[in-house]
Amino acid sequence: MQRDTYRLTRRRMIASGAALLATPALAQADPWKAVADRARGLDQCHALMIRMGGTDVLTEVFRGPGLDRAVPVKSVSKTIVAALTGAALDRGEIPSITATLADVAPRLVPAGADPRVGLLTIENLVTMQAGLERTSGGNYGAWIGSRDWVADALSRPFVAEPGARMLYSTGSFHVLGAVLSDVAGESLLDLARTRLGNPLGIEIPAWTRDPQGRYLGGNEMALTLSAMVRFGELYLAGGVWDGDQILSRDWVTASLEPRTSSPFSGLAYGYGWFLGRASGRDYALARGYGGQVICIVPDLSLSLALTSDPSRPARSEGYFGDIMALIEELVIPMAHG
Repeated sequence: MQRDTYRLTRRRMIASGAALLATPALAQADPWKAVADRARGLDQCHALMIRMGGTDVLTEVFRGPGLDRAVPVKSVSKTIVAALTGAALDRGEIPSITATLADVAPRLVPAGADPRVGLLTIENLVTMQAGLERTSGGNYGAWIGSRDWVADALSRPFVAEPGARMLYSTGSFHVLGAVLSDVAGESLLDLARTRLGNPLGIEIPAWTRDPQGRYLGGNEMALTLSAMVRFGELYLAGGVWDGDQILSRDWVTASLEPRTSSPFSGLAYGYGWFLGRASGRDYALARGYGGQVICIVPDLSLSLALTSDPSRPARSEGYFGDIMALIEELVIPMAHG
């Protein structure tokens, strides 16, 4: 599944990484300084934090907001909503990952919708394999301009069979967020705060809501850099924080198993996490527009958070490729070198 990952940029990434590895910077007493220098040279990059084995090894703000300010994490929000899905399953609010919309939230299914809509599973939504026309990319503006974002997302035509292939779509996660709110009887904001924010000791500010008052599932959340790292560490610890099981270990394990793959990057995708492998190590990414990233490397107990200018794109053949070069060619090899 990973053979074609970043085929267009791989040679450039390897060349840039090799050049950096050949410089004296990586031979110095503090090897993380080279990582910071590399990140500082990316003009879109705002800040970087890395923890390894529960210890801070690098924290730097290069430009943009300070460390204490929550910043837009864009589609990293999808990974947060995926975690909340696991929390709902752990509590029995959703009976299983294969439960359907008709089973758990029938009132969300629009009148006159294709019969297949009611048969969409929670897994179809969390892996973005619903098969419905995407609401991201060029369709995003019209979607958020609609009167009912859930109904609009579920009324779009099927362009693939459910479960067949990944169609990156914020609409799928917005529907999922609506399901979570519906089955718990609480807003997505309250769920995020009580089930993740409070246990992890992080603040989760209110964010965008749809015309029905539902918080947007899959975009526009804001977190501090340290909150992003803590979220990554929760997965590294098998869902445990301060001795409490916040997410079940089974959910964490299942989340980091490949379920489908991105047609854009070629990376595998689990439950809210992009999955790859570098230098013999598996890693997982939460990725947001502009270059907002949480990366975890379980074998190394490493959690990385990187924030960037949210107004500029970060395509795989451009800035996001640079971020991947930073992770694959510098951080991971140095961490076990």
